[in-house]
Amino acid sequence: MDRLETATDSPGDREKMDIRELIVPAERLWPGEAWAEVPLAFVDLDRTDGVPESLALPPCPVIGLGDPEHPLAAHLDAVIEPPVGAEAIARQVMARPRSAAVIVQLLRLLPDLSSDAGLAAESLAYAVLQGSDEHLRWRAAQPPAARRAEGRLRVEPAGEALVLTLASPENGNAIDRHLRDALHEALSLAALDPGIARIELRAEGKAFSLGAELGEFGTTTDPATAHAIRLATLPARPASRCADRLDVHVQGACVGAGLELAAWARRIVATENAWFQLPELAMGVLPGAGGCVALTRRIGRQRTALMILSGKRLNARQALGWGLIDEIA
Repeated sequence: MDRLETATDSPGDREKMDIRELIVPAERLWPGEAWAEVPLAFVDLDRTDGVPESLALPPCPVIGLGDPEHPLAAHLDAVIEPPVGAEAIARQVMARPRSAAVIVQLLRLLPDLSSDAGLAAESLAYAVLQGSDEHLRWRAAQPPAARRAEGRLRVEPAGEALVLTLASPENGNAIDRHLRDALHEALSLAALDPGIARIELRAEGKAFSLGAELGEFGTTTDPATAHAIRLATLPARPASRCADRLDVHVQGACVGAGLELAAWARRIVATENAWFQLPELAMGVLPGAGGCVALTRRIGRQRTALMILSGKRLNARQALGWGLIDEIA
């Protein structure tokens, strides 16, 4: 594999590294191995025989290259597949190694947890990263946020259905505190009312949602307080309780917290121009609006890791192939 340029934290500064130096033999994946400050490991599945007798992953991303049907593949954090390449993973992880480590350690836990327990674990992991140097450096580099109109949610009964519409197209339907609280209230009421046969989530404008309102990052500085707020107000919790009645219609950008909420749905229909992205690793955090839990259940732990660790955009056709959406219409 060729050498690749890996971005560092300094604008315009790039260092050369050989991705082959990150490939480790499968025999090192055992409990007695001493992993000292290794940020990322690749395993060449095409040159690996079997599975180590006593398998243990190090506390960093371990990514497979090659045969996805190899018996070791399912045990790794992810296996490279289009449209995500090894180079994209390496660039992102090497720039934010501590955050990437927390992300994969969380994802390893989630398949064995209930939705509620998973959301609690996700929020705790997010709280860890809120106070991390990688996130604080990202925040310090952000320009002052411009004041924008509060996010709006339109709630309309339609027979046995309830239609929820993100109605702030001038803000790209960014999910700020006001929109988050409105979604939490509406979804909580819907979850408690069995008479609502179907809940439809839609959005006005060109974008479904550009994700969380960046201007609100850091407004609650204490990670423990922020964790308590998330547990009480995230729309993900009531969404998980009415997921079997939730249908989502997506157009244009579906990013970050917008995708995290949509992923709970039993069915997602997207337009041809829709695209999907989880950019949080570049900010030194993880998807903290329920996305780690929701996407793990929708597309699996490994593809969720590929999306988060690479920051790669998926177009509608790619999202359909991965099972992230159910139909293009």
